[in-house]
Amino acid sequence: MDSELFEIETGDQPVVTDITDLVRHFCADRGDGLVSVFVPHATAGLAVIETGAGSDDDLLKTLDHLFPTHHAHWRHDHGSPGHGRDHVMPAFVSPSLTVPVIDGLLQLGTWQSITLVDPNVDNPHRSVRVSFLPG
Repeated sequence: MDSELFEIETGDQPVVTDITDLVRHFCADRGDGLVSVFVPHATAGLAVIETGAGSDDDLLKTLDHLFPTHHAHWRHDHGSPGHGRDHVMPAFVSPSLTVPVIDGLLQLGTWQSITLVDPNVDNPHRSVRVSFLPG
């Protein structure tokens, strides 16, 4: 298995960052297999969604609706107000995903992109582990 750790700057605002090209480049010329993408963080996740047409903003708004930042019930209370919701979010937006690769090409659908979902405004630096398992 080949594996590499990439560093992503996400800034100080909730963000959905398209990392498809990073994963595509990693898989190029590797043949057939599976690519695993993993974020080793307790407050970030990964999603396969359409980007650029508003879905990324819709996802952030939906997460904010489901898990309001400023809500008194969050028991995890260090960091920014509502930081507890950032620790709950990865139970719903998984920190890992797997995509088939054939002849070095990601087998994503036409409008699918691999995205890093980061609502945590306290951590502007993220790591993404990309691993290839040949088939």
